[in-house]
Amino acid sequence: MPFDPGNKILIITAPSGAGKTSITRYLLQHIPQLAFSVSAATREARGNEKDGVDYYFMSAGDFQEKIRDQQFVEWEMVYEGKYYGTLKSELDRIWANHQVPVLDIDVKGAIHVQQQYPNTTLSIFIEPPSVDELKRRLESRGTETAESLQARVNKASYEISFKHHFHRIVVNAELTKAREEAMTIVREFLET
Repeated sequence: MPFDPGNKILIITAPSGAGKTSITRYLLQHIPQLAFSVSAATREARGNEKDGVDYYFMSAGDFQEKIRDQQFVEWEMVYEGKYYGTLKSELDRIWANHQVPVLDIDVKGAIHVQQQYPNTTLSIFIEPPSVDELKRRLESRGTETAESLQARVNKASYEISFKHHFHRIVVNAELTKAREEAMTIVREFLET
């Protein structure tokens, strides 16, 4: 029997630096029924990021126009002047391909999507082993100023307080174990 995604949605959320993107990539590589939902963002592309692959990069004006036209499932101003969101058209594109969209999004956006799709969503919160470890991981990236690092750590502490709003919590103390735990959870969700 062919796989029928219904209108299922998989949400992976976490504070920055918890390993959300690493776990999301692993799931996408190993479960063909999943497809990455490309978010919209108003920030500039970094490094090798490509428009339409990593994000749909757009101006704040274009983003705000799409908000007015109700084209987003969820959107947030994550940092001052920096908008991120999930376009309804992106979910429709993935469902039309008979796949399940994987949303790699922030905590507030994840809660908002769950509220809109309460019966067809699985949300997984990736938790760092501690805030100190999260700070160490962010520092090791070498991309943060002292101020931006502190802002991310403060935001992470706040986001962790919402972990019980999600269906499952995976503690990422050791990436291989966290990936396997997430894989088991997602396979069970896809089989129901």
